[in-house]
Amino acid sequence: MSTGNISRAVIDINATLEKVWEALTKPEIIKQYFFGTHAVSDWQVGSKLEWRGEWEGTQYVDKGLILESDPPRRLMYTYLSSMSGKEDKPENYNTITYELEPHNGGTRLTIIQDGNTDKASAEHSEQNWKSVMNGMKALVEKA
Repeated sequence: MSTGNISRAVIDINATLEKVWEALTKPEIIKQYFFGTHAVSDWQVGSKLEWRGEWEGTQYVDKGLILESDPPRRLMYTYLSSMSGKEDKPENYNTITYELEPHNGGTRLTIIQDGNTDKASAEHSEQNWKSVMNGMKALVEKA
């Protein structure tokens, strides 16, 4: 659901598109930079996506659906946090888009999150994505 409250985070990573794509879609890599989260999906259009883990002592299972998958360029999925307190209905899901493009011999990754309830939540989301992206960048560039 588009609310106009969109968060956008961009980072340049000194790695190939394929290496960054792998970091975005391989559960064993995701877990290393994404707050210990275990991602479960086959990343095919129409497939379910689950993010499982523990945050500050509370177990969570977030979920979504893969809307677009164009390796290694673009991935889009819906997302509902089990910790949001929101009812599981379509209008409560965010839409997350990963866009990858070649840039200066590496990859520019842009993450866009739509469906934030207000400007403050969009800004909070953007900061979270920047933190995740910085962790991924350090991991991918070290490999």
